[in-house]
Amino acid sequence: MIETVNGSTFKQMVLFGAACIAAQKQEINDLNVFPVPDGDTGTNMSLTISTAVDELKKHDPATVDEAAKITASGLLRGARGNSGVILSLLFRGMSKVLKGLQSADGKQLAAAMSEGVTTAYGAVMKPAEGTVLTVSRLAAARAVEAATEHNDPIYVLEQAIRAGETTLAETIEMNPVLKKAGVVDAGGKGYLVILEGMLRCLKGEPMPELNGSESRTRADFDALSEEDITFTFDTVFIVRKTKGPVDLQPLRLYLTSIGDSLVIGEDDDAFKVHVHTDIPGNALNEAQKYGDLEVAKIENMRIQAQDVAAGRKTISADDLEDEPHGESTAQEVTFAPAEKKIGFLAVCAGDGIADTFRALGVDTIVSGGQTMNPSTEAILAEVNRTPSEVVFVLPNNKNIIMAAQQCQGLTEKQVVVIPTATVPQGITAMMALDPEDEDVDSVTAVLTEAAATVSTAQITYAARDSEFDGFAITEGDYLALIDGKLFDTDRDLNALLEKLAAYAKAGEKEYINIYAGDGVSDADAAAAEELFAEKSGAEVASVRGGQPVYYYIISME
Repeated sequence: MIETVNGSTFKQMVLFGAACIAAQKQEINDLNVFPVPDGDTGTNMSLTISTAVDELKKHDPATVDEAAKITASGLLRGARGNSGVILSLLFRGMSKVLKGLQSADGKQLAAAMSEGVTTAYGAVMKPAEGTVLTVSRLAAARAVEAATEHNDPIYVLEQAIRAGETTLAETIEMNPVLKKAGVVDAGGKGYLVILEGMLRCLKGEPMPELNGSESRTRADFDALSEEDITFTFDTVFIVRKTKGPVDLQPLRLYLTSIGDSLVIGEDDDAFKVHVHTDIPGNALNEAQKYGDLEVAKIENMRIQAQDVAAGRKTISADDLEDEPHGESTAQEVTFAPAEKKIGFLAVCAGDGIADTFRALGVDTIVSGGQTMNPSTEAILAEVNRTPSEVVFVLPNNKNIIMAAQQCQGLTEKQVVVIPTATVPQGITAMMALDPEDEDVDSVTAVLTEAAATVSTAQITYAARDSEFDGFAITEGDYLALIDGKLFDTDRDLNALLEKLAAYAKAGEKEYINIYAGDGVSDADAAAAEELFAEKSGAEVASVRGGQPVYYYIISME
């Protein structure tokens, strides 16, 4: 029987917990219901704890204090999404109680779990019941009680997990969104999976192999709508404290005024913010009053919700962290000296679209788009190759914005990310640019405003059967989206093109550009151009875009 947990044991417990959640992350992802596109919970929590694992593997902590401190620090910098930030806070609180200890007994472990809950609740402005906070709170309360019965780490964890499982089952009734979807809280489930792994380590069980698992209970995403999302952008960033200790209460109040789901975690050197807001740039600007922005990511939750509703796999830049650690291409690229003040980088897929961007003055291209999001390292490599002091990045996809944002602070060049959600937005932004304008604020305003004037239609396909916004969608149906919202479905692609042309006419659109995707024949592309010219009354041009996933991307102005 293990009576105390030392540094080596705590390290192995964290490694075991990380292996368990990595093996079950898809099962947890399938429970993620609100906000659906806030990054997959299982993936976020798995990636978050994996950063702590990477740090722990570099050390042989002799004390539980050292092991807990390394874990908490790694979790803070690697935290992704609301669930990841809260997980980091739970371990941050643990490290406070374990500070200065050689090893921890059952009572000290229980006290550490309790302090973790206090730390997590203290950072969340508006704690909601039926979440990982509820599960962790009641699990910790039982742990403290159990420690008075038997001062044994194994017994304490067993009882904590038992109470947590009871609470988890009740979350479906605590949270109306969970009840609507018919599932328990994903974050709470993920936390218990980690605790269970830590317990299994103490019991001497073999570590699980990472072969994944299929969920038997998947959230009913069709029961949720875009209206369940209050603010559009999931915004996460880290600020390094450069002015010593700072009072973050004014920042908390400001961020609460412009968004919700606020969580702030901090240590002596930095603080990490997670917030949902419609104006992520304002949040970043305000936070920089307290230190230097280190990394940031921004993700549009509505687009990912629509992907789920349309039957497509939601792809987050976080998924790219599945690449082997330590294989950073950013370290292998050359750094282009500045030959001019301002340069441009665009992310896009398809040779025709890439050629269009280059013709408009884009210096470097990163290949990527829907279902093929480039890594931060890939974007950073091209940022460094761009021969300018300031690099404007056009992600051209909502799921790539956050990866681009992470480049800020990782290079000597100033990186400005214009949150273009579609290729047409990026192209229109570049067309509005005055080549003589080198004022960063002015260029930022021009690009942002121009991108907002474009309406983008896209035609893709349904990957599965579903019911959404009154549409009965069958796998294989063609789906028409306008500005990310489901417009119509049909088994006939031409029928959708006619409806989109009618939409353009009704909206009095004057200019239409059609980008034909990979697999669309020249004859079909020409027919689509002719149809729009006839039905919309607008000036129409067709380009061989060559993009995957979307048969047509249509720009309407």
